[in-house]
Parts: sequence; C-alpha cells; structure tokens
Amino acid sequence: MFFQDRFHAGSLLAERLRELQPSSPVILGLPRGGVVVAEPVAVALQAPLDVIIVRKLGVPYQPELAMGAIGEGGVKVIEASVVASAGIDDRQMEEVERRERAVLDARIAEYRQWRPAIPLEGRSTVIVDDGIATGATVRAACQVVTSRGAMKVTVAVPVATREAIRRIRAVCDEVICLHAPARFGAIGLFYADFSPVDDLEVKRILINRLADRPTG
Repeated sequence: MFFQDRFHAGSLLAERLRELQPSSPVILGLPRGGVVVAEPVAVALQAPLDVIIVRKLGVPYQPELAMGAIGEGGVKVIEASVVASAGIDDRQMEEVERRERAVLDARIAEYRQWRPAIPLEGRSTVIVDDGIATGATVRAACQVVTSRGAMKVTVAVPVATREAIRRIRAVCDEVICLHAPARFGAIGLFYADFSPVDDLEVKRILINRLADRPTG
C-alpha cells in the first residue's frame, strides 16, 4: 500500500473507522505529522480533535531510532531491547531525556496556550499517528490517555511494523492499521509526499476544528 500524502492516508483511515462506528470519540493526533492524518478522521467522524504531546527519546548516534518516549503527566516508556543493543548508559539516557523534556514542555506551552486539553474522562478516544516503527511514542501516548481517564483507547495508523502493533495492543483496547508489511524500512517510504510538518500547520488544523465543532 502506498499513500499520496498524510491527508490521503487519513482519508483512508477515516473510511475504516467509519465502518467500525466508534461511539462519540475524541480524536487525538500526535504532533506533528499525526495531526495532519487525524484531521480527515475527525471531519469524517464529526469528532473533536486534540493533540497528545509526547517526545521520542532517540538513540544519540541514530536519532530516528526510538529507545523510549516521554509524555505529558510525567509518562515515560523505555525500549529496553534498543537501549541494550545500542549500548546506552544512564548518563546518555539522562542527557537525551533532559533535552527532549525541554522540547516537550515547550510544545505543551505552544499548543495549550489558547485552549486547554479536551477532557477525556469516560470518553472513547482514537490516537492517530502517520506511522509506527518501534511503537514507543504511541505507547507513551496510550499511557497519557489512560491516566486521563479515557474509557476506551484505540490506536489508528496508516502503516506500522508488526512488532510495534503487538506491543501497542498490550496498552490499548484496539489497533487499526491499514498496512503492516513484512518488510518495513522507514515510514516515509510508504508516502509519495512525506514533507515535514511545522507547528503553524498543527495549530491551523486545531483552530479549524475548534471553529467547526465545540470541544465538549
């Protein structure tokens, strides 16, 4: 399967979710690329859209490889197998976490400055990203959502590794994935256009959805 861009992937994901008819969900995009995928999902399901703010902890000499993730509310997920195979010591882990924690706090201030997070207690939620490699970031997001009292947590993604799906199922109620290839490579390989997404685009999408629908 090959997606034209994130919006196309989100439109296909929306079709699948519409068939499942989740009950009055809150759609939660992972900034930045996941928010672009989440937008057509929220429109199709006539659902409120918000973000779940998490940060990947990348291996120092290979930042795209996640050795863990941190999220709002002090959530932290560590990929022990990656840490061991990469030879990461406590000092390196602390340095990466300190750097990413600063970025996380800045993102929270950036995205929450004009609207508080949508309450999730007792709600059905759908966490959306543009692709999943190790699953550390999404698993951290699941923990954040669960800690905020969500009744049901669904993860919806266009493409993911089979191992990541297996791990994510342990921390959520349901995983919806359009494509889980035997050979993965990089997420961007499954998109014709995988251009970077900036904070202005994320805020534009969130403001548009806020204008279209109340958040309650």
